[in-house]
Amino acid sequence: MSAIPEDNRPPRVGLGMLKRFALGAVLIMVLSGATVASAVLLEVNQLTTIITKESKPIPGIKGALDNVNPGGPQTILVLGSDRRFIDIKEKNPTRSDTIMLVRLDPGKGATAVMSIPRDLKVTIQTRQGPVTDKINAAYALGGPRLSVQTVRALLHVPINHVVNVNFGGFQRAVNRLGCVYVDVDHRYYHSNLGLAPSQQYAEINISPGYQKLCGKQSLDYVRYRHTDSDFVRAARQQDFLRQAKDQIGLGAIFGDRKELLRIFGRYTQTDIASDNTQAILKLLKLAFESSRNPISEVHFRGDAGPTYVTVTPQNLQLSRDEFLNVRSSNGPRKTGQASQKASKKVSKKPAKRTRKQSTSATAGLPPSMVDARTEGENLIAKASMHLGFPLYYPRARLGVGSYPASTAISPNPRVYDISDRGRHRYRAYRIVGYAGQDGQYYGIQGTTWKSPPILDNPTDEIHMRGRTYEEFYDGSRLRLIAWRTPNAVYWVSNSLSELLSNPEMRALARSLSRLGDK
Repeated sequence: MSAIPEDNRPPRVGLGMLKRFALGAVLIMVLSGATVASAVLLEVNQLTTIITKESKPIPGIKGALDNVNPGGPQTILVLGSDRRFIDIKEKNPTRSDTIMLVRLDPGKGATAVMSIPRDLKVTIQTRQGPVTDKINAAYALGGPRLSVQTVRALLHVPINHVVNVNFGGFQRAVNRLGCVYVDVDHRYYHSNLGLAPSQQYAEINISPGYQKLCGKQSLDYVRYRHTDSDFVRAARQQDFLRQAKDQIGLGAIFGDRKELLRIFGRYTQTDIASDNTQAILKLLKLAFESSRNPISEVHFRGDAGPTYVTVTPQNLQLSRDEFLNVRSSNGPRKTGQASQKASKKVSKKPAKRTRKQSTSATAGLPPSMVDARTEGENLIAKASMHLGFPLYYPRARLGVGSYPASTAISPNPRVYDISDRGRHRYRAYRIVGYAGQDGQYYGIQGTTWKSPPILDNPTDEIHMRGRTYEEFYDGSRLRLIAWRTPNAVYWVSNSLSELLSNPEMRALARSLSRLGDK
């Protein structure tokens, strides 16, 4: 797959890791939430040989990285592109498609991951002199070495290792791991058929709703950027990693570790020399200790402009401090000027408990919401005839939002089948709601699959309208709220940037009513 060409579109406000062989262990950790490090320590020579045969070192990286203090935390810069830097033709250089920082620090209680918008306006110190450009241009101008130098100069964060990931390896690794179930928020579609070359970009065709994504589809999904922003794209990537982490077990990774490491070696470059066993063991130990901690996404506080993403000195400092201190989210995933008002003190993940709220479908709606019973009934009237199980629709919606119109290419709601890993098929439907901002969609999902992975490990419970709802949090923010019936399960999903407040999420869930009920 070729890289998406640079264009003059407004910035679209945008795994994991490490050495030829340590890379495999840490990247698997990020994808699965577990690590094979303890077992790998017993097979260092054998597995290092596997990776050495496949991987090549990053050219010119020596001397560009910061030394690692014994036993201290480490920061890894992950660069994603479609081709290795060594293979780039000078006449058509490739810019980095993804720029991500990962900080392994077991003492902080979480692994910090921060995506840097590729359209961020920065000064790049080239050999010919300073250049003002998008930060992803550093990769084209000087490869991973200049990318490391540019990111470090921007954030003043030590960078201890760098990994250059070719995304062809990402889709192959996802396939080896059995694919990932993803709660897709809206229709992602683009076709180049009949378009001039200047209007063409990566094709994609993914419908909304909870579903299994494999290989190319998973890559298309995490890289998509052309109708939203770099910030929404980063939230989508982190949501994919979170769902993958929750689903992929240690057994699958351990049993297939040699082939996975071949994939990672074949499609990555990194800085650690294959004969540096001490560095490998140090990194593996840190990865193992960090794997017990959750992944905490740090949101880069940039402002979108017509060509660039910019960031104020205050927001840059806030982003840096949060990355080093691994703070959890406390409210919507803010960007730009609004993010300066974000509280520095956040509450911990709520302890599981049971609470009670109103029994009325639309009583006490937040001021930001409106009663929309007729709109909801009209939306789902035809879909119910093709479903085969009770359909619940929302009697309320966001005042600033809407329900996108149903079309032949993108019906709303979508009625479809889901297959589990045992290939049993279940009926399902998805209602897409627009949250009033570009790239922000919430969803109402129902399915006869009564044990989908997304509903594992709820955080909290709440009673509303005689139902017991399960609540799933990201920090103190509700990302999903669900309830179960004898025949099906239903849930409300927040937008990718968690734009909906907790009262709004609960009000939507409380308003869900069975078609035909008064």
